[in-house]
Amino acid sequence: MAKRDAPLGQGLLYGVYQNRIRRWLMTQERPRHVAMIVDGNRRWAKQNSLETAAHGHRAGAAKIPEFLTWCEDLGISVVTLYLLSSDNVSGRSTDELDELFEIISELASEVAKSRHCKVQHVGRMEGLPATLVTALTDAEKLTADNTGLHVNLAVGYGGRREIADAMRSILRDHGKEGGTIEELAELLTPELIGDHLYTGGQPDPDLVIRTSGEQRLSDFMLWQSAHSEFYFVEAFYPDLREVDFLRALRDYARRQRRYGS
Repeated sequence: MAKRDAPLGQGLLYGVYQNRIRRWLMTQERPRHVAMIVDGNRRWAKQNSLETAAHGHRAGAAKIPEFLTWCEDLGISVVTLYLLSSDNVSGRSTDELDELFEIISELASEVAKSRHCKVQHVGRMEGLPATLVTALTDAEKLTADNTGLHVNLAVGYGGRREIADAMRSILRDHGKEGGTIEELAELLTPELIGDHLYTGGQPDPDLVIRTSGEQRLSDFMLWQSAHSEFYFVEAFYPDLREVDFLRALRDYARRQRRYGS
C-alpha cells in the first residue's frame, strides 16, 4: 500500500523544521562532495506491493532530480550517485537489468538536458548495452562545458576494479615513457594513484550517505572515502525526504574532522 500524505499540520511543522535546519546550515561548513549510495528501490517496490523491481527503480530515478536540487541549493559542488555496481551487472536477472539499463539511460539524458550540471560517467563500459553507453557518452558530451553541479553517475562501478584500473593506467603511462619498474616504485604515491582514478582531479567525498538502513560500502569509492564521514538513513531511496538530507548535513557539520590529528 502506498504511504499516505502527512496531515496538513504535520506538513507545516516539517516545513518550519526544515527551514530552521537549512538556515543553520548556511552558517556552517558544508561538504563540497556528497556521495550517495542509492539503495532500497527494490524493497520499496515490494513494500508497496508493486509488481516488479522496475517500479522501485523508476521511483528512485524520479527522486534524483529533486535530490540534485537540494544539493545545488546548499552550494554542494560535486555529487556522486551509485546507481549500478559491477557486481549488479553480473549478478542480477536479465529482465531486471534490461529495465534498469533503460531507466539509467533516461535518467542520464534527463539530467543532461534539464539542468546546468556537468555529467560524468564513473565506472566501466564493459557489460553495459550500447544504448546505455551511448546515453552516458552523450550526456558527458552535452554537458562538457557546463560549470554547475558536477554529477558523477557510477554505473558498472566497482571500487576495487577502479583501483586496479588506476594502477594499469599508471603502468601504461610509465612504460610509454620508457621508465623502469624501479623508477616507478620511487614515484608511486597515493596522490599519483588518486590522479588516475575515475574521479581524478575531483575532491574526495566529504560525506557518504546510504539509504535503506544498510551500513556497508558495497565496493563504493574505497580509495576516495578514506577520510569521508558516513551517514546511514533508514528510508528507502524513493522515500528520501529533504529533511532526511538536511539532517545528514547537520550531522556532518557537527562532527569534528581530525584527519588523524
